[in-house]
Amino acid sequence: MAALLSLLPQRRCLCTKSHKKWSVKQVTKTNFEESLSEIKTHIAHSDFIAVSLQRTGSVSAPWHRFLPFDTSHTAYAKAKRAAERFQLLQFAVCPFSIRDSKLLAHPYNFHLFPRDELKIGMPSYSFSCQTSYLTSMAREGFDFNACIYDGISYLSRAQESAAILQMRNPIPITHVVKSSSTPSVADSVFIERIKSRVKYWRNACKDSSGNRDEPLLSSLRKLVLGTEEYGSRPCMNIDVCSERQVQLVLEMLEEFSDDLVPLIIPAKGGATQAVRVILTSSKEDKVLLQNELQNLQEEQTKKVRGFREVIDLISASHRPVVSHNSLNDFTFIHSKFLTPLPPNVDEFMCSLHLVFPHILDVQQLMKEIGPLRKVTNIPTAISYLKDHFFAPIDMETLHQDTANDGKIHGHNVLRIAHLFAKLCSILQIAPTESGNKSLVPALEEYANILNPCSMSPQESTDGDISIWTNNTRKVSCEHLVFLWGFKRTMTAGILKSLLQGSHDVFSEEFDVRLVDKSCAIVVFWKPGLSKTFLNVMNSKEICGSLRELVSEGLRAACYATYKRVCSLGIWEADLAESLEKALEEPDCLRKTDSGTNPLEVYWFSDLVINLDEL
Repeated sequence: MAALLSLLPQRRCLCTKSHKKWSVKQVTKTNFEESLSEIKTHIAHSDFIAVSLQRTGSVSAPWHRFLPFDTSHTAYAKAKRAAERFQLLQFAVCPFSIRDSKLLAHPYNFHLFPRDELKIGMPSYSFSCQTSYLTSMAREGFDFNACIYDGISYLSRAQESAAILQMRNPIPITHVVKSSSTPSVADSVFIERIKSRVKYWRNACKDSSGNRDEPLLSSLRKLVLGTEEYGSRPCMNIDVCSERQVQLVLEMLEEFSDDLVPLIIPAKGGATQAVRVILTSSKEDKVLLQNELQNLQEEQTKKVRGFREVIDLISASHRPVVSHNSLNDFTFIHSKFLTPLPPNVDEFMCSLHLVFPHILDVQQLMKEIGPLRKVTNIPTAISYLKDHFFAPIDMETLHQDTANDGKIHGHNVLRIAHLFAKLCSILQIAPTESGNKSLVPALEEYANILNPCSMSPQESTDGDISIWTNNTRKVSCEHLVFLWGFKRTMTAGILKSLLQGSHDVFSEEFDVRLVDKSCAIVVFWKPGLSKTFLNVMNSKEICGSLRELVSEGLRAACYATYKRVCSLGIWEADLAESLEKALEEPDCLRKTDSGTNPLEVYWFSDLVINLDEL
């Protein structure tokens, strides 16, 4: 009976305290091949794919986090910096389907560690670590030795292309596309010369009398003919000087004989050095050789790609990918598994959309439920929904053998899948339609919104900032001013009191919040006041108590300066120091912001760092 029960699907109650009992398959180099085959089947039969990443770090200063006044451009710059500095050690993937109130999940947690598996001196990896992240992983029982020695390596698509060129492995040609251009006189002379040479070589190889030659004569014959051996089959190399000559040789070989198999021999730098021609004994032998070459190429490709095989499977499936904090996740995914990150968010979104057409961030769904708009913690969100809504979700995971001596990791990916299913139930969204694998219209409005500071799925990436005091309010970035140079012990309340009455601009409504210990942000609700204030700060006619504040070191800058800080990558620990350096940049660098339209972003005053409450 015990043996029979062990074969049945295991049902788990998804609560915060029971995550150690969740059945998540731990995958390392040892069981990667078998797991790859399993997850391929599960992806094909699932409707969604949840992902969760474990990094070696995130931010090194409070203002480096996503803040309510970040536009999509500044938020992307912050995410890009983190993705380029830190590394992934775990990547959890969970194909899942939702049927009524039942969630069928197949969670896998892949342990990663990049290394030079090909022994070709590339790529050379280096990355930063934050002790808080590593300490948290160690508390959960993460085995760093197993990660280093048995973690799955990988190459991005860009690194794979570079590696293939560097390895210079022969490339089999299965299909030749004929050129539409008319051969020139030089082309005709070249092809006739090569055709005559191949014909003579082929006939000599098939001439059985050659087998009776003395060893010396046989060696001389091979030397004259240019004959080599590819395994047990004779072959010859045809040197080429251009890709045009490669095309001519391949077209000639396809018409010339049905027992020749061509291979491309790459040269350094990506060009073609030669075309290798292999002679087979029959049509059957030709098919056998082509299959051998294809299998060899697939084995080499798998070895090169490593874990990226999983990323390619997710991409090829076109299934919607569900995550939490998707901008952080997908900048990492793009950087580690695709190509280096583009310089701006628009290029990034275009590149990402080609690989992952539909990305769903549970944070966007959470914002439809008022109290969850400020919640960024998944267990807290699940607990709130459990206490305030009746939307039971029965999770079922297939029992899978786990590794790492019972240490279970990657359980957060199950939380994401469960939270997504619960939100769909509460918002009365049917995640799937019968027989339809594409994204349902109700979810399309939430797809591909990666900016965590966006309040509404209808907002564009260049929308307003929404300022949230007791309710949501929008304000243009032009109405924001950054202040620094005040005493570090000063609170936002005291700073606001000092500003009130210091100038006429502060007689109107305004708000002050601390971004970090060195810098504050001022919101002017009446249009034009921010520009007036900046002009006063830079004039010699400044007077009154505001003059005293300036004499004590008070400085001010507009939102464009903050945007320039992010775009130039001036990531000092204090925002004040970064703003100072941005103002010192030459005018030619500042002009990059002059042509952009004023942006509007979301402001949540409750989420901006308020040191009064610390």
